[in-house]
Amino acid sequence: MSKTVTVALIGAGLRGMKYSGFSSQKSLGMQIVAVADPDEVRRQRAQQQFGLADERCYANWDAFFAEPRLADAVFICTRDRDHYIPAMKALECGYHVLLEKPMSPSWQECMALGKQAEKYDRKLTICHVLRYAPFFVEIKRLLDEGRIGRLMSIQHNENVGYWHQAHSYVRGYFSRSEDSSPMILAKSCHDMDIMSWLAGGACLSVASYGHLSYFRPENAPPGAPERCIDGCPVEDTCVYYAPNTYLIENGGWKAEAASNDPSYEARYRAMKEGPFGRCVFRCDNDVVDHQVVSMEFENEITAVFTMSAFTENTSRTLKLMGTEGELRATMDTDEIEVRRFGSGSTERIQLSTPDGHIGHGGGDSRLVKDFLDVIRSDGKSYSATSAHASIQSHLMAFAAERSRLEKRMVRLDEFNQEPERELEH
Repeated sequence: MSKTVTVALIGAGLRGMKYSGFSSQKSLGMQIVAVADPDEVRRQRAQQQFGLADERCYANWDAFFAEPRLADAVFICTRDRDHYIPAMKALECGYHVLLEKPMSPSWQECMALGKQAEKYDRKLTICHVLRYAPFFVEIKRLLDEGRIGRLMSIQHNENVGYWHQAHSYVRGYFSRSEDSSPMILAKSCHDMDIMSWLAGGACLSVASYGHLSYFRPENAPPGAPERCIDGCPVEDTCVYYAPNTYLIENGGWKAEAASNDPSYEARYRAMKEGPFGRCVFRCDNDVVDHQVVSMEFENEITAVFTMSAFTENTSRTLKLMGTEGELRATMDTDEIEVRRFGSGSTERIQLSTPDGHIGHGGGDSRLVKDFLDVIRSDGKSYSATSAHASIQSHLMAFAAERSRLEKRMVRLDEFNQEPERELEH
């Protein structure tokens, strides 16, 4: 029987519980043995789910790392700006690390994390789960088989969805770059990673444009209050009316983000006092609601990425153009089409995955399994989303944001030429 891998959870919010929750699948051979989270409600929830003793529940990561090594690995699922320090400490203390994306909002810290993993000879895997989703695995297989000849161009769309933008990037934690990350990093480093993987070579340069155009005060309906619940004149017609998302029965993960306490009274109080009760046109958000990125890769491959809040569904669609044909695919329906030039016909592939679209199209659980298998291999295998593989896609996102702000084309080798700054460890 495969060795059971012991894991400590740093951050027991929605993301942390998502990845650690796979420990209930005994076939993965994983056991959660400790948790560290400053939020008492989240900490107690994890303690109850995993049957942890009081002494293995820590109010902060410093208390956890002060102990002798307690596990084989840690899952670091804190917020964006709280990734770097615990990840560096974990690697220094001898833990393998599964790190939520993005690695850090600082490109220098991303590079430092990769060096730290090498220094201590530890596995550092980044949660770029789309590489593990059967949908993208199949597309990569078709490309590698040469089904459309030599790849020339990529068109990739991330359809964020109007409601998802409002929840996470207008009202929610990811609404301000200084609190989390720029939108292209927080939301779309997944997509930068997928395009890099499909292109099969280094990205050389990017140019990007993007704006926050709609979710702004001047677009608020006349008479709209600061908070939806305070008598909004368009509450019956506004698709962003907060109580219709957070006060409904079975509000799911969105309601849980608004309030740890699921009671109606607590959620109502969150509408009166918390960030999720605000009018989407009267928030303090500053991240873009639409952005495009043009990229040049090695082997003369070009790519265009579009991220937009203004879509009905949350999905990814793409078109790959090769010398002998083209491939079109839609993630939310798991449909792939391959058209060979001159054939007069289209091959249609309809995937059927048992996971459906839970957990990024089944990528979440497969990521965790791969991470555990890599640990069990004792250095004989490598993760598809190791820090080494993931740093490029992060640099692509940093370059895109620099390009957007400075209105110029940015070469990725700029980052290698800039001096490293002193970082906190």
